[in-house]
Amino acid sequence: MRVLVVEDEPTLYEALRTGLGAEGFTVDVRTDGLSGLDAARTAEYAVIVLDVMLPGMNGYQVCRALRGAQQDTPVLMLTAKRGEYDEVEGLECGADDYLTKPFSFPVLVARIKALVRRSATVPNRDPLQVGDVELDLFRRVCSVGDDRIMLTNKEFDILAILADNRRRVVSKQLLIAHCWEDAVDATANLVEVHVSSLRRKLAGAGAGDMIETVRGHGYRVCI
Repeated sequence: MRVLVVEDEPTLYEALRTGLGAEGFTVDVRTDGLSGLDAARTAEYAVIVLDVMLPGMNGYQVCRALRGAQQDTPVLMLTAKRGEYDEVEGLECGADDYLTKPFSFPVLVARIKALVRRSATVPNRDPLQVGDVELDLFRRVCSVGDDRIMLTNKEFDILAILADNRRRVVSKQLLIAHCWEDAVDATANLVEVHVSSLRRKLAGAGAGDMIETVRGHGYRVCI
């Protein structure tokens, strides 16, 4: 399984190359944003581990460029920054997960494996149709008519759970339990960030405001 690491700190990218290699991954390393973007566009990867602070293009710009090109390879962002704003920016640019340096290597490996599992093929079943929105659970594709909506893995998982339980209220705790591998790291605020981003994408695709907030309880699809 192939992983792209885009990181400019030699000590860290060599450690990741060695450590992930020992876990059975084939690791490609790029040390600036432009070459990282080029590699991500020209080769197939199971996961991209993407640093934020990079020469040429920063990680946010690289991630936005990939999502703008409708490339949905899972992205795990690494940053030395701290704070909720930084996490929101990373998620809003299309990243699937986020780790702040310094981090535990076993946690990094667990996050990567979780992203691989979530992006893997799921058992075939009929698409979910909610209003004008169709969710193909087999290919993990969300679309309105012929137009595809580019969702992160967590956004897709959240929408799938809400759609599968339409008109029922789904609590934030239930969403955390189903959509986060490590529920300890997930918070109600983080769920709100993903739901907010999901709403914007659905509205931008002409699907309207189909996710209703039930204050004090959670969310439900109201179509």
